[in-house]
Amino acid sequence: MIPLLYEPFLREALREDLGRAGDITTDAIVPATLLGHADAVGRAAGIVSGLEPFARTFTLVDERVSVLFHAADGDRIEPGTPIARVSGPLRAILAAERTALNLLGHLSGVATATDRLVQAVAGTPAAIIDTRKTTPGMRALEKAAVRHGGGHNHRFGLDDAILIKDNHVAIAGGIRPAIEAARAYAGHLVKIEVEVDSLEQLDEALAAHADIILLDNFSIDQTRAAVLRTAGRALLESSGRIDESSVRAVAETGVDLISSGALTHSVRVLDVGLDIATLSKVVLRA
Repeated sequence: MIPLLYEPFLREALREDLGRAGDITTDAIVPATLLGHADAVGRAAGIVSGLEPFARTFTLVDERVSVLFHAADGDRIEPGTPIARVSGPLRAILAAERTALNLLGHLSGVATATDRLVQAVAGTPAAIIDTRKTTPGMRALEKAAVRHGGGHNHRFGLDDAILIKDNHVAIAGGIRPAIEAARAYAGHLVKIEVEVDSLEQLDEALAAHADIILLDNFSIDQTRAAVLRTAGRALLESSGRIDESSVRAVAETGVDLISSGALTHSVRVLDVGLDIATLSKVVLRA
């Protein structure tokens, strides 16, 4: 990933943690000249994501820190799996440790949650996709984590695809006028998706030639009926409180896409630790 997409966020996160005086605990205890190594190790099973920003967090504090990766984004790890070795001035390593681990644990949690849904629908035509329900400032990173978990990305923002939702429909006066207004405004490269909450609205969206139709909180029977009515004329996306217990049944209806906001807004972090491995006999000159 291009560092420009995540480096401003890293700087703000470090500034938040280091405050005005820096890591006063580490500065009081650790000599400024001391070098060492610290190992990032998985403490739970899951999928790794966020290694580049993890490393950049340390080098933003001190460019003399180096990171050697033992795993790659998208790798499956078990408890005890080495992920990376961080080497350099120990003051910098400890000052950046919490921010780096917060980031790696959260993004790996997103990738792991995505992987669970992807595995649950294996063998069906459905793809697992994310939403815009992301952590402010972390959208590019969280969407990359979804990809590392085997999922796919929905739109990145309001400017790269048209998604007509219920409030748009209410203001426009119906499905057809909303789609017609969107098509008249959009360029030829912009896809138009519309959210529907009934089979009747589905028929309206099909008649207006929507490219993608989002089935909002449809039951399994309604979803199956929607697939039959659509017959391939548009991509169908299912959304609304879909989790590991229900995603397989939704996928087996034949929908093309299943979106989940929980992938980014409600994940459990993957437990990753950073432990000092060795202290160098060589020290930096004061």
